[in-house]
Amino acid sequence: MTRAGNTGSHSAWPEALLASVNNLPPHSGLYVALSGGLDSVLLLHSVARLARTSGKLTAIHVNHQLQPNSADTEKFCRDLCQSLGVPCRIIQVNVPTISPQNAAGTGGLEEAARAARYQAFESCLEKHDLLLMAHHADDQSETVLFRLLRGTGVAGLAGVPSSREVGKGALYRPFLNLDRQELEHWANVHGVDWIEDPSNRDQRFDRNFLRQSIIPALKERWPSLNRRLAATSRACAESHELASSLASIHFARCRTQNEDLDLAVMAGLTEVERKNLIRWWVIQRGYEPPALADWSDLFAQFMNSGSDRQPEYAGVGYVLRRHQNALVLVNDQPLPADNPMLLGPGQGVSWNGWRLKLQAASADAASCPPGLMVHARKGGERIRVRPNGPSRPLKKWFQDQAIPTWERDRLPLVAAVAGGDEALVAVGHLWVSEHYCGEAPSSGWRLILERDSD
Repeated sequence: MTRAGNTGSHSAWPEALLASVNNLPPHSGLYVALSGGLDSVLLLHSVARLARTSGKLTAIHVNHQLQPNSADTEKFCRDLCQSLGVPCRIIQVNVPTISPQNAAGTGGLEEAARAARYQAFESCLEKHDLLLMAHHADDQSETVLFRLLRGTGVAGLAGVPSSREVGKGALYRPFLNLDRQELEHWANVHGVDWIEDPSNRDQRFDRNFLRQSIIPALKERWPSLNRRLAATSRACAESHELASSLASIHFARCRTQNEDLDLAVMAGLTEVERKNLIRWWVIQRGYEPPALADWSDLFAQFMNSGSDRQPEYAGVGYVLRRHQNALVLVNDQPLPADNPMLLGPGQGVSWNGWRLKLQAASADAASCPPGLMVHARKGGERIRVRPNGPSRPLKKWFQDQAIPTWERDRLPLVAAVAGGDEALVAVGHLWVSEHYCGEAPSSGWRLILERDSD
């Protein structure tokens, strides 16, 4: 730990630090992510000097329980907050154990700790809350170089943004234009103490290797390294913004009614435009874009295959498939378990990503709910679309409706049960019997089916 003396008066506090936090984005609650390190300690001191009377400031310390001194660091953060009159919220998290030997080069332990940390932050933030983090210009340089060496596009080289959404709230980095050397100078001048994370010295981790062995050598040759890399990150951020705008325009041209991509329209785009569109589209759906060495193979697979072929690309948590001359993205969830559920009036049930609810459509119906069961397709079901019409195999009906084969077994089937016999009254969102839908359903009950993403 670097020991502190007097932290100084408000007037003596560095103007650059005060200015960085003087004009924060609009917010309700204000939080500071406090690790106990130099940067976050200075940030908390700076914000506390401007927010003493607001009553809105709270520090959040996430204890990863990975270092031998984690308890000492937690106590340090508590004591610091008490001395500043700032409430301190301590969150202990469990990070999957990964040895440094296995984690080196992969970011495994670092990425796992980061994910746990941000989950903790999200659990604290409500709508309009603002979380401040103390990333500085050296962190930005380190991130740009790290991503460059891993192999990334302009989105990655844009570095860490100054602000973004986190859970229900937002994140803001007021120190992003300040160098680590400046921060350390001010901390020493004003006698501010902090705790060093011992893992920061372990060069088996890629970021530590860059921070301790590579970046100092680069700065010795190019003292303005931070400014140069910041200019690069800004240029890449602008390029990424332009690419996203172009993808949005192309999506408007290529989208189908189901929010898929029309392959016939995509054929009119260049390969670079198709790649940009697919990456943007997958990210917009909440997934990581395809990591491919040769995108040409992907385009050929989907755009040039015959109508009787079913090419697919398996991503992380999703699958890209071709269906009726469209590129579709399918959530790669496991097939629903064979667990029929009784659907009665009230709060409804959740079933494999669906919400189903039975509501009384009239006062007379409330005392006589029907017996409805929700289950997955088992095979052999029949459907009667019109009350007095013929029944037909559900499989044949799916084919006539052009329902993709991979979607059929994931749809909830709702059946009325009487005397041991079942009669389908709903097939997912595709069809609901007139006995259970409309303004005045003949059964007196209305069946509501929604996807969780609706």
